[in-house]
Amino acid sequence: MNRDILIWGAGAIGGTVGAYLCRAGLDVTFVDIDAQHVAAIRDRKKGLSISGPIDNFTVHADSFLPEELRGQWNRIFLCVKAHHTQQACEELLPYLAPDGFVVSLQNGLCERTIAEIAGRERTIGAFINFGADWIEAGAIMYGNRAAVVVGELKGEDTMRLRQLLADLKLFEPRAEATSNIWAFLWGKLAYGSLLFAQALGQDGIADCLERPELLPLWRKMVAEVLAVAEAEGVAPSGFNGFMPDAFAPAKGTVEASKKSVEKMAAFNRPNAKTHSGIWRDLAVRKRKTEVDAFIGQVVAIGKIHQIQCPVLENLVEMIHEIENGRRIQSNANLTELWRKNAN
Repeated sequence: MNRDILIWGAGAIGGTVGAYLCRAGLDVTFVDIDAQHVAAIRDRKKGLSISGPIDNFTVHADSFLPEELRGQWNRIFLCVKAHHTQQACEELLPYLAPDGFVVSLQNGLCERTIAEIAGRERTIGAFINFGADWIEAGAIMYGNRAAVVVGELKGEDTMRLRQLLADLKLFEPRAEATSNIWAFLWGKLAYGSLLFAQALGQDGIADCLERPELLPLWRKMVAEVLAVAEAEGVAPSGFNGFMPDAFAPAKGTVEASKKSVEKMAAFNRPNAKTHSGIWRDLAVRKRKTEVDAFIGQVVAIGKIHQIQCPVLENLVEMIHEIENGRRIQSNANLTELWRKNAN
């Protein structure tokens, strides 16, 4: 008999969502490559603890390293970093029931990779924007609520989508389904470019966004993402203060983009998670970021359409320099990024 939900990647995103579903009584199993984290989750004396301003609770659940897994699951929630998607998707396939599906709780356009490996009919898209940080083995800080949206890749209204939405509402009551998940995924790519830029410096998200001298940089950088999205035939959706049209090359104005920046800053300022996950990857966890699978993918798609993205290309280069120890995180990096692209 198949089990129900397999959380592949029990870090900040997968751990938080999985803990809520587990607490609600759903059949949830966790998989992670961190042996200490896996051991903590299945330890009846410790478990997986969610803490922070939103909630505080602990769950105990079955948890395994990938090589320990046996059986099949009806639904696999893929929650690894975007650049690990292909490897993780290839590894999880033996554990996915023939009529099951994979839902991507990730950043970027990971649904494309999942669909190529698992099959388009076994892939569901998701957009997430809530804030959480992995603190240590068995401990996650859930910092703030935010948009959660799910959708079939072709926009159909299906029973499995309705069930997935109902289950995700156990985590985020305002979760919604959409007939155009690509609009939200491209919206996150545009908003995410701001978060990658924030990771160049030391300021938190709200303080960085509100630096007035950087507004022209925000407008030019987001406009590059939107131009590529338009070439792909996608009109990105807004969320949590981010208003794509305010940055659109043909429609956006300085005042409109300034208003959107103010709203994004207001959304982020009260959150316990003050810095982006990208910043945390560089400053705390000292590991590679998702930049190639996120911003780099936009640049690559832009080249297919003969759209140049100089700001995004410079942003990728500077993130790589920090990853490789050839640049330190400094607020001056953002000034430099704008100076390179001001003309």
